[in-house]
Amino acid sequence: MQSAVNAFLLGFPALFSIVNPISGALIFQQMTGHLPQPEQARLARQVAVNCLIVMIAALWAGSYVLAFFGISLAALRVAGGSVVALTGWTLMNAPDKREEHKQEQASHAGGEDIALFPLTVPITTGPGSVAVAIALGAGHPWGLSHLLLYELGLTTAAVALSGIIWLFYRSAERVTGMMGPNGRRTVTRVAAFLLLCIGVQILISGVQAVISGDIAP
Repeated sequence: MQSAVNAFLLGFPALFSIVNPISGALIFQQMTGHLPQPEQARLARQVAVNCLIVMIAALWAGSYVLAFFGISLAALRVAGGSVVALTGWTLMNAPDKREEHKQEQASHAGGEDIALFPLTVPITTGPGSVAVAIALGAGHPWGLSHLLLYELGLTTAAVALSGIIWLFYRSAERVTGMMGPNGRRTVTRVAAFLLLCIGVQILISGVQAVISGDIAP
């Protein structure tokens, strides 16, 4: 059971930091503020379910995707850790830049049902979130019992994060009023620092694997 707890403690902060449901709630409110409350609640629930499906698919299928393309876990950790760390560093120094990009994507949305696009992809679970999920899923330990516990921990982290996404999006109007621009920047910078640390940790594990010669796909 300790393996599941460790996997949860690794996966939840990483996914939470890159998804950042608090800032996502602000964009959700901008896009759905003109809709009646029942419709906003429906969209919030659907986005949470969609995000859960995206994250679990990336977590469970990540290692098989790597094997299909002949990519070693060490290579993924080095590349993915570098990208995640760079993303965290960028967000720490320019916290509004990424959110402005998301808002620009949201402004071009069309159609009646926007739960899948763009609210789920790319606004809530974009390429960065999928990359982090694949890196986490591919880092599973050997042995059936350890593997099952590890996947259980990551799946629990994805379910917990989906619940938080639903909670924040459903209460987007209240969150927007409580946070304000200063609160949003503070939360974004704290999440960015955690993301930077997680990226460095993933990078270190990849470099250690390369040094030890464990670079087989």
